[in-house]
Amino acid sequence: MSGSAARHAWLIGASTGMGLEVGRLLVMAGWQVTLSARSTDILDRAARDIGATAVPLDVTDSAAVRTAAQHLFATQPAELVMINAGDYAPMPLEDFDSALFERLNRVNYLGPVYVLGAVLPLLRDRGGGQVLINASAAGYRGLPRSAPYAAPKAAAIHLAEALHPEAARWGVRLRVINPGFVRSRLTDQNRFHMPGLIEASAAAQRIVEAIDRNGFEIAFPRRLVWLLKLLRCLPYRLYFFIIERRVLGT
Repeated sequence: MSGSAARHAWLIGASTGMGLEVGRLLVMAGWQVTLSARSTDILDRAARDIGATAVPLDVTDSAAVRTAAQHLFATQPAELVMINAGDYAPMPLEDFDSALFERLNRVNYLGPVYVLGAVLPLLRDRGGGQVLINASAAGYRGLPRSAPYAAPKAAAIHLAEALHPEAARWGVRLRVINPGFVRSRLTDQNRFHMPGLIEASAAAQRIVEAIDRNGFEIAFPRRLVWLLKLLRCLPYRLYFFIIERRVLGT
């Protein structure tokens, strides 16, 4: 990765965890970094900690997203925008909660939609750039107890795939990040073994190393990702048989 001090990254959903660690590494590499998140106090402390600028933002507020993007690009256009805001809660079928679906869809799917709608024309007008959408390896195929989370993550991957070719004509590299399990306050809710669990700092290192590489997808850890991709290729009858035996234990 080249380290020109003029490079500017806008990291959305980056007051804690993996997003903050990406910001820390970029600042260390000479980037100018703007952090955004909903919690103002936590965001301000995080920005001071790594030497970044703080711009409070609720990614589910489309008007606020557009206003923030226009102001930021008018003062200091970003070369890189990372959409990292996310929410998660497990949901077994007996606890089906439509309100949870609505909440997670607003953050995990509509949030990226709002940001893309605001920043893609601005990146085009500045001559190009890169957008990273933090989706999830959970979006590869439906898994029990994860429907409210995995469905919008799958939609985010589909969204990026659909927009990628046209965005490229605008000079914008639209890419997805599909991590496995990354330790955070969200994954701490899980009460099952999480294979390949990695720390936020290790996940951030892999993302930063990939920023200037080619490829649509940044996915890790490799063993877990390829196992999930293999499951995606299986016919439904075999896939559901495996899930029922290995995940649900029937």
